[in-house]
Amino acid sequence: MRAPTVIEIVDDPRHAAEIATLAAATFPLACPPHSTTADIAEHIREHLQPANFDHHITSADSDVVVARDGIEGPVIGYSLVLHTAPVHPDVAAVVTQRPVTEISKMYVAPDHHARGLTEAPSHMLMQTALEVSRSRGSVLAWLGVNQENERAQRFYTKMGFARAGVKTFDLNGSVEHDFIFVQQL
Repeated sequence: MRAPTVIEIVDDPRHAAEIATLAAATFPLACPPHSTTADIAEHIREHLQPANFDHHITSADSDVVVARDGIEGPVIGYSLVLHTAPVHPDVAAVVTQRPVTEISKMYVAPDHHARGLTEAPSHMLMQTALEVSRSRGSVLAWLGVNQENERAQRFYTKMGFARAGVKTFDLNGSVEHDFIFVQQL
């Protein structure tokens, strides 16, 4: 029997390395099949290092939410919640309400996906990310998801998001196309 999932907002940058390790392991799982190993590795090297998470943990404009397997257990999932207006022109064109929050990352280790919806770490992470967004005064949450990631799209739809547009995503020079999903808060 698994320990109950514990959700927490990280405020200690000493946890950055543990989160980065999970980020490096889970990011490739959401990439389209045509993504090259080199492109994925470069993205991880540039964006998912402990220093990146240290910055987000200590920044007033972001929250890092983690799911742990039990109290003080290992990190099994994380969400990066950014409380800033979108800068990407494709997103800014469809996400016009302010204040707004981006659910920038939402990943759970694959061996922790198979639980009932309301007790799944992914569900608990998203609920907390949305609560944090509301507590910051945001009126809308948005996220991007690769057009080929149908599993994630189904999850976001079940969590109350709706598709609002399309944006591009640069994966180390390879241009990917993401759907923009939004949810009124």
